[in-house]
Amino acid sequence: MKKILIAGIGGTGGFFGGKLAAHYFNSNDIEVYFLCRGENLKTIQKNGLEVKSEGKSFIVHPKLATNDPQEIGIADLLICCTKAYDLESTLKQIDSCIDRNTVILPLQNGVDSFDHVQQLYTQNEVWRGCVYIVAHLEKPGLVIDSGPIRKLFFGTVNQSAKSNEKLLWAEDLMKSAGIDASNQQNILQTIWEKFIFISTMASITSYKDQTIGQLVENPESMKLLNSLLSEIRKVANANGIVFDETNIENAIARMKSLSYETSSSMHRDYQNKKKTEVETLTGYVVRLGKKSNIETPAYEMVYQKLKQE
Repeated sequence: MKKILIAGIGGTGGFFGGKLAAHYFNSNDIEVYFLCRGENLKTIQKNGLEVKSEGKSFIVHPKLATNDPQEIGIADLLICCTKAYDLESTLKQIDSCIDRNTVILPLQNGVDSFDHVQQLYTQNEVWRGCVYIVAHLEKPGLVIDSGPIRKLFFGTVNQSAKSNEKLLWAEDLMKSAGIDASNQQNILQTIWEKFIFISTMASITSYKDQTIGQLVENPESMKLLNSLLSEIRKVANANGIVFDETNIENAIARMKSLSYETSSSMHRDYQNKKKTEVETLTGYVVRLGKKSNIETPAYEMVYQKLKQE
């Protein structure tokens, strides 16, 4: 019996974890566990998790939803879907669910989650991953997916025969559950392609306090967006991740394809006076730019304002 533990049942964890829990509900080979807390946990324990996506709604019941790692035992695959700022504390909380054979897949926004996890668990196989999805926890027990895309990419830089076998197993596990998942050979490039998109989108929606639709129709906002994209491209190129104008055009086209009212989770966190991922999504570019001797005046301006709010 393989144990799959989803840590963090928000938009990302709720959607992908929900898909896994629904498909493997009566499985004799796979058990899916949710680690969550508060009212969200209470609602899921009582009524299950409801996921609304593509005009449909389904309710799932994992093997167990809990905030007590001792009730779960050792996980074979741990998928971490918490916010980046909660990643380390969550891993410490669920340390009893991790042994040397546990594969850990962090799915935070940003590009440095892998490094943090691997430093904590040097003997474990840690994969790199990213997702494209516009989903959020509408209220306890309810996840709404409202975007045109829902993809999950994962992989490892140093792929051995043993890790390749596990990667293929995980890919099949997710695809069988109806998840558009892909084991990527060049996962670093894939993650940076996502980071260019999410970093600029999160930074500018939060800085301007505007939705994507408002940004697109505002020439001043689009000028700032292009400056941010240009700067992050230079930082990426200086660190061995090659991007050209096509990547920038694709990022802009992807934003324009989103619905008018779409924003970023970081923007919503600012609006709701919650802790944000500004250090991961905005400050990281500024710091890496300085380390790489690349000037990032637009990012610096946005970062200085956002970290004060």
